[in-house]
Amino acid sequence: MTDTNVTDMDKTQVIDTARPITLMWWRFKQHKLALWSLYLIGFLYFVAAFAEFLAPYDPFKHSKLHAYVPPQQVHLFHEGSFVGPFIYGLDRKRDPETARLIFSEDTAKVLPIKLFHRGDSYHFWGLWETDLHLFGIEGGRRDRLYLLGSDSLGRDLLSRLIYGGRVTLSVGLIGVFFSFVIGITLGSIAGLVGGRVDAAIQRVAEFVRSIPTIPLWLGLAAALPIHWDPIFVYLLITVILALIGWTNLARVVRGHFMTIRNQDFVLAAQLSGAKPKRVVTRHMLPSMTSYVIAAVTLAIPEMILGETSLSFLGLGLRPPVVSWGVLLQDAQNLRSIALAPWLLAPGAAIVATILAFNFLGDGLRDAADPYQK
Repeated sequence: MTDTNVTDMDKTQVIDTARPITLMWWRFKQHKLALWSLYLIGFLYFVAAFAEFLAPYDPFKHSKLHAYVPPQQVHLFHEGSFVGPFIYGLDRKRDPETARLIFSEDTAKVLPIKLFHRGDSYHFWGLWETDLHLFGIEGGRRDRLYLLGSDSLGRDLLSRLIYGGRVTLSVGLIGVFFSFVIGITLGSIAGLVGGRVDAAIQRVAEFVRSIPTIPLWLGLAAALPIHWDPIFVYLLITVILALIGWTNLARVVRGHFMTIRNQDFVLAAQLSGAKPKRVVTRHMLPSMTSYVIAAVTLAIPEMILGETSLSFLGLGLRPPVVSWGVLLQDAQNLRSIALAPWLLAPGAAIVATILAFNFLGDGLRDAADPYQK
């Protein structure tokens, strides 16, 4: 027997004895695009979790002198000598024809970028107060670092983008969690019990799907008092998104349960005395793992797009809450885009996040498929 045959036999033995989660991970790693998407999503949630430390400035700190500053370029060499990462100071001038501020680099003023810089104070996770940031510049009080530019009030767009990611990404997770629980629960009950219970759940799902979303949000936007706490409005938006988004998952779970509830492995579990809850959670739901995983990963970007669209239209989250949809409100007109195209950076972040979740869902669906080789 050759070494090649022995190696093939060893691989076959390892595959036969591996746990299902291990086989799923091996198949998932073969999907390179999904694997890199997982890394990107992990990085985004890491940045959102440590937003206070990673953001160079307070997202609400404005500067009248730095409105619509374009993204600054990071340099390494000054006059032929290696200095390390730094930026040049800003030289402000006003266009005599349009009266618009024009910013240029002041090459005589070198501002080094330092790691673990002391800057604006904040409460890290609401536990303790500190002023340590990952990076910042050494300079005067009016010197600021704008890697992605600034908005109309002179606020750092990078800091606001990092803080906005925390709200937008958490809306997707929390909203999907609630809709997942509601959809799985009601779909399981409808498919397992049937009869009048099934008919009642289906009528509720049809009623929810028939509600026009735009008029609903217009009514809510008019009804919500302006003085309400933004955090409460944020939770309310999340719950409403979940209450609207559970119907598709519930219908698919119901159809799958009605297909398999009379199969041998389900009848065997019932005859052995297993309770309905155990039959559902240990036998029926695992048989549709691939779809549930794909549905969850694809539902998160739907929630993110829902929050972003509503906030962009002024029907969802509102300032002072910072989210990617709220940030895109600054780019609603052509004049803003023409003067400051960097205000579209939150849109690029949304597109990258949505694509990453879609690729991740495809990879997880293929990896969880028991018939996938």
